[in-house]
Amino acid sequence: MSAGGNDAGPHAGSAKGGENTRLPVPDGPGVRFADAIDSRLGIYGATKRHLRKVFPDHWTFMLGEIALYSFIVLLLTGVFLTLFFKPSMTEVVYDGSYVPLQGIHMSQAYASTLDISFDTRGGLMIRQVHHWAALIFIAALFVHMFRIFFTGAFRKPRDLNWLFGFLLLVLAMVNGFTGYSLPDDLLSGTGLRIAEGVCLAIPLVGTYLQFFLFGGEFPGDDIVPRLFTIHVLLIPAIMVGLVTVHLTLVWYQKHTQFVGPGRTEKNVVGAPFMPVYAAKAGGFFFLVFGVTALLGGLAQINPIWSYGPYNPGQITAGSQPDWYIGFIEGALRIMPNWEWSVWGHTLSFNVLIPSLIIPGVLFTFIAAYPWVESWITGDKREHHILDRPRNMPVRTGLGVGWIVAYGVLWICGGNDVIATHFHLSINTITWIGRFAFLIAPVLAYLATVRICKGLERRDRDKVLHGRETGVIKKLPHGEYIEVHEPLDPALRHGLTAHEQPRPYALVPAVDENGVARQVTRSQKLRVRMSHWYFAEPIAKATPEEFRELAEGPGHHHEHS
Repeated sequence: MSAGGNDAGPHAGSAKGGENTRLPVPDGPGVRFADAIDSRLGIYGATKRHLRKVFPDHWTFMLGEIALYSFIVLLLTGVFLTLFFKPSMTEVVYDGSYVPLQGIHMSQAYASTLDISFDTRGGLMIRQVHHWAALIFIAALFVHMFRIFFTGAFRKPRDLNWLFGFLLLVLAMVNGFTGYSLPDDLLSGTGLRIAEGVCLAIPLVGTYLQFFLFGGEFPGDDIVPRLFTIHVLLIPAIMVGLVTVHLTLVWYQKHTQFVGPGRTEKNVVGAPFMPVYAAKAGGFFFLVFGVTALLGGLAQINPIWSYGPYNPGQITAGSQPDWYIGFIEGALRIMPNWEWSVWGHTLSFNVLIPSLIIPGVLFTFIAAYPWVESWITGDKREHHILDRPRNMPVRTGLGVGWIVAYGVLWICGGNDVIATHFHLSINTITWIGRFAFLIAPVLAYLATVRICKGLERRDRDKVLHGRETGVIKKLPHGEYIEVHEPLDPALRHGLTAHEQPRPYALVPAVDENGVARQVTRSQKLRVRMSHWYFAEPIAKATPEEFRELAEGPGHHHEHS
């Protein structure tokens, strides 16, 4: 394309699609195609600013990327499996390649899963890659949310995005359960039997819900087709939408970053999206894909041919679900046998409490925490700088307590395996699990709070006195001291840059006109909660203290 006017040189018109007419080399077909698309859609102008968006660099940010990339692997392998799986409970006689099951009556769903595993080229590996990707995806979501929780990245303006991430986690767990229930083997059928019992335990609507899901008495004829529709269509579509919204909000809201020199609430220090971050992200995607493929090819998982087809009169020994559902299994196993009979109806608290109420409390705590903390602290500001977990002891303690509660239930889900392998009484293990679920989270909370405060005191001491070198020096008057080395300014900044919020306080009892203010119960509760949340604060070292200690006559720590 010519520059036009009197500037046209001897090569004017020789370059097609470009503006520099002095170059005799014409633009290639790729450039001309890009120019044609841009002239119609205006992509370059719209994306130029976004491609230079800055992203901070920290290893913990890769946790969310692992979740995203494993989700992509799930979608790709799921499309392959969908082409060969037959979601039908129609009974057939197996005549495939797996000799031990030839001539056995089974559902078409189970038979097609065997065909994928033994008669479809690459089918077994894709099945196992899909299963491993699901486990990695949910694990990455958990760890990613822990990172967000402990660093305070859920605070305004990201509280809504926290809720989207929470919904992604719950949907991933539900979809994982529906996925490993599809083959209709003896292990997954046992899980469906437990799910049916949970449905029946729901007061008033439980029976109707069970008939709706199973199409009649268990196991019915419709559960696999309905789970298939939920697994491959309904939940994935919702999850793709949530992932899109989640990433859009991450892009629109500037990225959080850890404390460091030059980093403030109003800027982002890092590398641009193009080409630095995009190159790193692309390489990391192939790394995650490769590790998942290695697991799928080398580590056997869910060998359904060893379990056999589902039979309502049988159950596999030592049966446990995938790890992320194990906490519900554990809660069911340690729950006492409490039942009430009211007006001819049985209320099965032994199923209702562990399968619905306990998970509901645990996960409602996760979903609501950003707003609960904001209400307790009275902090309505936007936050873009992350907290160090030690600087928020109560929040960190609550998070560790939640993990311990989840972990105790998860361990109790294998109480029979623990009993047989270690030759212990299963009744003893069950009672230990009951007490541990009530006591261990509280002890973990208290220990974590004390550890965090101890680390804060250690940071304060390091700022004031420097780093211990291990070098002992004898002074002229005979005293022995340890030589301390001053901290690097950047490290000292990281140890002192955090805020120290004060507990929420009530307004004066009387306003400026002498009229008494009314104090509600909610405000009184908020004051008590705020004082608990910020109890026994550890004051960070100030520049004045540092100077006084360095210049004071009583200073006994020499700096090298």
